[in-house]
Order: sequence, then structure tokens, then C-alpha cells
Amino acid sequence: MFHLFDSVRAGKVYIIAEMSANHAGKLEYALEIVRGAAKAGADCVKIQTYTADTITIDCDSEAFQIHGGLWDGYKLHDLYTDAGTPWEWQERIKQECEACGVDFLSTPFDNTAVDFLEHIGCEAYKIASFELVDIPLIEYAASKGKPIIISCGMGSAEEIGEAVEACRRVGNEHVVLLKCCSEYPAAWADMHLSNIPDMRKRFGVPVGLSDHSMGSLGAVAAAVLGACVIEKHVCLSREIKNPDSEFSMEMQEFAQMVKDVKNAALAKGEVRYGPNPGEAENLKFRRSLFAVADMKEGETFTKENIRSIRPAQGLLPKYLKEIIGKKASRDIRRGEPMSAEMVRRD
Repeated sequence: MFHLFDSVRAGKVYIIAEMSANHAGKLEYALEIVRGAAKAGADCVKIQTYTADTITIDCDSEAFQIHGGLWDGYKLHDLYTDAGTPWEWQERIKQECEACGVDFLSTPFDNTAVDFLEHIGCEAYKIASFELVDIPLIEYAASKGKPIIISCGMGSAEEIGEAVEACRRVGNEHVVLLKCCSEYPAAWADMHLSNIPDMRKRFGVPVGLSDHSMGSLGAVAAAVLGACVIEKHVCLSREIKNPDSEFSMEMQEFAQMVKDVKNAALAKGEVRYGPNPGEAENLKFRRSLFAVADMKEGETFTKENIRSIRPAQGLLPKYLKEIIGKKASRDIRRGEPMSAEMVRRD
């Protein structure tokens, strides 16, 4: 059972550890990432299902060359050859997820990948930001009736709306959107996390964050803004070089992020006024009105013999002006909390 919507209904933040290329071509690294992510507190481990030939073509023309950025000098086909997760590993990775008690999730990049994931029993699908505009792929994945998570990096409001409508058109209402900045790593000024509550209102679905920024700050801020999902790239070590290692979190960093995100979500809480249960005991130390000098019956209350002080056993301080100038109905000892019966009504 895929637990994302259980988490959403419970008001918790669902944490996805994105493996991507961080297996560095070794199945044992992939399995170790699953174990490490589970230990660090992830709810889910995500991989990607494509081959270089299902995501692009082997072509040397300029359109297929990458210039600048993390993958400068790569040809698309070569990048995806290096970064892909072999399909023959994926059922084994799913089994490791099950053994570790975390959900398994994958991003299909074409219909054959969806068919393959159906075959191995994948219980949800993720659509990558770059595939946000591939409406036929979204429709096909959504038609399987399983939860579908859509990253929205680079997406206009219209494009995001079209992707959500594609899911609804095939009868799938189990949609979660992820705010995303498709830069690697993402610059703070380009994150625009204020989109999270706006997207939730605009599209009527739960919204989280696919986070490509460095460190935990973006994820924590997103949790405060109401993100129900945080997706973060994880690796065993950034020293194990691969196309995604430079902007991925090592496991101890990821574990700290999980704690920080969950605490941030707790701190966000709900709109609520008045004392919390933990504060209630301290109400007794609030200020109230006390006699600060001995008084005789009939003596006039002044600022010298009645004051607002701690603790909170007397009348509220807002009554001070009403009492000043009136007379005591009885003898009053210094340190007595003021009550209405101490004040003459005549």
C-alpha cells in the first residue's frame, strides 16, 4: 500500500528520498541508499525508469548537446546512459524498499516504462518537471488509477492546469503537485516557495516541494508554508561521483533534514488562540490586582495601595481604573488579591 495520502490526511509531511543517478552504476550502492534513507526517516525511495533510447535519441546535432551547468559537455544520450537505473535492478530495489518499510516510487518517462512498472507492481507514479508538458504520458500514467505526483519546474499556471486536467480526464483525482525549481542546484531567489499555498488553492490538490537547493533550508521553509511532500536527492557520499552527486544530500544530512522538516511542520501548527496545554500551568503567573499596603475599611483605593503585579489570583488589571478612588468594603491585608467584594458600590 502506498502511504502518501494517509500521510496527507494525517497532516504529516511525506518525505521522498530521490536516488536518481546516485547508485553510480552499482546495484549494491542502490540497495544501500534504500537502507540508509529508511534509517534516516524517509517515507519513500524514488528511482527513475528510462533508458537513453526511451528518453531521447543518439544524435550529435547541436540540439542534443549540453552547454554550461552541471552537465556541461554531455550529449543527452550519453548523460542518460550514465545516469539511468537499469530496469533489471528495479524489482530488486522495490523488494529492498518493502523489506525496509518504505514506499517504492518511480518516474516513468514513456509508456513502455509505465507498462514495466505496472508489471513489477509499482503503486504510484511520479512525473518529472521536464515531462510536465507530455500530456499523453501523463494521461497514460494517470489512467492506471494510482496516485500520481507531478513536479512543476518551469511550468506556467496554464501548463500545470493542463497536467492536472489530464489526470482528471481519465478519472484520476489522486494528484499531488510539487513546486520545483529545475536548476541544479537551485538558487534561493529562484525557488518562489510562495507558490505552494497558491498552487494548493488554485488547483485544489495537495502540494509539496521537489527540492534541488543545497541544504535543508528550502525544505524547512516549504514545510512552514504547508508543503505536504518533500522530495530530496540523496547519496551515500558526494565523493562517489555521478551526474547527480553534486547537489545531493549525504545520509546524515538527509536525516537531519527529516527531523528539521517534521519539527517545522509541528511548529507551523494551526490557527489557534489561547493557552496551549503546556502553557496552562503558567497562567497563574500572569498579572492581576493586589493590595500592596494594609488598608482599613472605608479607606480609598489609590495607586499606592493597589497595583497590577504577578501572580494572577486577583481581579484583571483592566479593572484598575474603575477601582481607583473607591473605598474598601473591609480591612485588607497587604498581599491580598483584589476581588469585587472588597470594593464598596456606594
